[in-house]
Amino acid sequence: MSKEIPYKIYLEESEMPKEWYNVRADMKNKPAPLLNPGTGKPMTAEELGGVFCDELVKQELDNDTAYIPIPDEIRNFYKMYRPSPLVRAYCLEEKLQTPAKIYYKFEGNNTSGSHKLNSAIAQAYYAKKQGLKGVTTETGAGQWGTALSMACSYLGLDCKVYMVKVSYEQKPFRREVMRTYGASVTPSPSMETEVGRKILEEFPGTNGSLGCAISEAVEVAVKSEGYRYVLGSVLNQVLLHQSVIGLETMAALKKYDIKPDIIIGCAGGGSNLGGLISPFMGEKLRGEADYRIIAVEPASCPSFTRGKYAYDFCDTGKVCPLAKMYTLGSGFIPAPNHAGGLRYHGMSSILSQLYDDGLMEARSVRQTDVFAAAEEFARVEGILPAPESSHAIRAAIDEALKCKETGEEKTIVFGLTGTGYFDMYAYEAFHDGKMTNYIPSDEEIAASLAKLPKVEG
Repeated sequence: MSKEIPYKIYLEESEMPKEWYNVRADMKNKPAPLLNPGTGKPMTAEELGGVFCDELVKQELDNDTAYIPIPDEIRNFYKMYRPSPLVRAYCLEEKLQTPAKIYYKFEGNNTSGSHKLNSAIAQAYYAKKQGLKGVTTETGAGQWGTALSMACSYLGLDCKVYMVKVSYEQKPFRREVMRTYGASVTPSPSMETEVGRKILEEFPGTNGSLGCAISEAVEVAVKSEGYRYVLGSVLNQVLLHQSVIGLETMAALKKYDIKPDIIIGCAGGGSNLGGLISPFMGEKLRGEADYRIIAVEPASCPSFTRGKYAYDFCDTGKVCPLAKMYTLGSGFIPAPNHAGGLRYHGMSSILSQLYDDGLMEARSVRQTDVFAAAEEFARVEGILPAPESSHAIRAAIDEALKCKETGEEKTIVFGLTGTGYFDMYAYEAFHDGKMTNYIPSDEEIAASLAKLPKVEG
């Protein structure tokens, strides 16, 4: 006899993951290594150690260890807001009149308002353990910067945040939360750094991008004694930390003998999507189960769906290593839309390899369609979703409506990465009919891709 499924499935504190899962261990085709832009050779641990914390470098380069223990100090911090609930979207199902069963993993139940805290506390912990004074970083919509400032405050570390200018202006209250936790917040590109001044000279009046902000944060880290750079997405280490999302999701589903057919996540750099799908992808790679996995990105910054799989700089200022990924070109600066944290020119090397191997799908969605889905979800499920999360909501609704047409009773799981209470300017623009759907032309993307570095592989 099947168990009755509650609205919210909670794990016990004792059921929280004790290890992170490293999907690379099960990948037949490993993600391509980071390259030194000067030599064109794979980055060594010593070279990466000048930018990142030592333990994080080990995690970044580890392609073989499937499970990496989570230190007790990090697990104890996680207990403040984890395990997070897996919610059955009964009200949304009723509104859509679909036979599909819809679940979402809600990661917005912490002060930072998103999943970003899962990796922020890990990276801050390793910086503290190494005896560093502080860290530098970038942030797009502000969730990562908020999470890192909270983690650094907890551990007594200094935190310098370079926030994409358009988000800095659109989301002043997110900025103030960071400052409440003691972080300094600078709109990027800025005149504070050499690379920032160079970008402003080349692109006067630019609204910035994550690539710009990364360049500035890295420059400050390498020039400041006792500091290292930390990143909220894209890197292997980040997807490793975020695997707690997928591990909890899988455990909650198995508690009620539920097998998802479709797993959906929004995709910018890859932290949320990678974290959600990792253990499910592991089963798929090992031949134990099969799932349809969908990455959803903004049509304004379509790295998966319109980018090229190639080595590229991770940042606009070209001071970071080269990563092989689906990219629009490091010089691509998206329109000032409200996709926030999804406005990055490239995608995680892990996810890029999985996508290139045909193990997952990708689709892009327009901004107004995303906010229509966000509004529909908020009205029936009682949570105001972040614009990033709403990309996944859009795809989940679309898949549920397909089930309505075909009569198929598929089970859909998507990641609700966080809340949108600091995104009211975006909601205002949507409600006032002022939101636009800027989509880059083929010519714009081609011009950006033409500037990719010449690298073999």
